[in-house]
Amino acid sequence: MEDMVKVWTGYVATGVEAAAALIITIAALIATWRALQAFLARPAAPDLAKEKIRLDLARWLAVALEFTLAADILRTAIAPTWDEIGKLAAIAILRTLLNYFLQREIDTHTARQRKTPGEGI
Repeated sequence: MEDMVKVWTGYVATGVEAAAALIITIAALIATWRALQAFLARPAAPDLAKEKIRLDLARWLAVALEFTLAADILRTAIAPTWDEIGKLAAIAILRTLLNYFLQREIDTHTARQRKTPGEGI
């Protein structure tokens, strides 16, 4: 029974990682498409257009980071050696810091947009 749970959890973790990869792929394709449109259309406020594209991509990358962290937690739950726990802790810290700074940048941009209405995209 324990082996079956480990196998099933491994499959779930792989599925969660695949979902993260799919999110990143779709987000990157959309960001690339929008960047090409902004480049070719030459918007009136190109810096704002680029910032919106970048921040939209950052939001989706943050979501994907949460998925990959979930997959790592699942994998560690089925084989919790001290080495695995240490790796998970390091990965969790790095991803949490990355997520924190991404969210901080998004919040700063949102606050700036609220102060200057009408300049949005």
